[in-house]
Amino acid sequence: MIRSIDVKLLTQNIKEMCIQANHYLAPDMDKAMKNAYEKETKPLAKQILGQLLENLDIAGEDMIPICQDTGMAVVFLKVGQDVHFEGGSVEDAVNEGVRQGYTEGYLRKSVVGDPLLRVNTKDNTPAIIHYEIVPGDQVEIMVAPKGFGSENMSKIYMLKPADGIEGVKEAIINTVKEAGPNACPPVVVGVGIGGTFEKAAILAKKALTREIGTHSELSHIKELEEELLEKINQIGLGPAGLGGDTTALAVNINTYATHIAGLPVAVNICCHVNRHIHRTI
Repeated sequence: MIRSIDVKLLTQNIKEMCIQANHYLAPDMDKAMKNAYEKETKPLAKQILGQLLENLDIAGEDMIPICQDTGMAVVFLKVGQDVHFEGGSVEDAVNEGVRQGYTEGYLRKSVVGDPLLRVNTKDNTPAIIHYEIVPGDQVEIMVAPKGFGSENMSKIYMLKPADGIEGVKEAIINTVKEAGPNACPPVVVGVGIGGTFEKAAILAKKALTREIGTHSELSHIKELEEELLEKINQIGLGPAGLGGDTTALAVNINTYATHIAGLPVAVNICCHVNRHIHRTI
């Protein structure tokens, strides 16, 4: 049975999601930050975590952004194959939602139309849109505004199969070390392993949107996530890079099949706000 959806519904939801994601910390991140504060043993680190939590409370109460870098809008659309969109272009509708959200929400416009000419588009469009076609007649929307302090510290590695799991661990840990304070720790580390060059990067980006505290359904990947989180926190970088027990709040790993000659690894780092919001229409 075909279900028709007017693209205006996409626009309205994405507008609201952009505003909400930039003003309120996602529930899983709020819980992770509070847990980190309770467990932190270093006085300065605990003080910084307390200040970050206070900042987040003020942002929510006064409706000001939780971070001054309100990010480039990344939108994941999981579209049921029985959905028929009507009333216009889906891509235009998504960008209109971003445009309205960033304008009406008084959010900083951070997008330039050309990477070399550097002229601001003045409405934070275009968004980065990822589509996935799935069974059903619903549309799942994930909006994840991504700031570039942490984005700039992300990396992709085209490892060889001989590098093995130890090479994967080294790549991930070294990326966090090299990021230092620039990624605004405590961070969330999204990792994509497998696929091709571009697939690994998308896997890593999507991993950032997974609920903090949940793990891969694959037992060996779950163990790897837990091991890497422990090792990253042993670095001692800490909140704001000033030392402490809490360098990362989570390591989320997504995997995909890959070529016999390759072992792609993408590491996408996100700061402590790690904005993401999900709706189904």
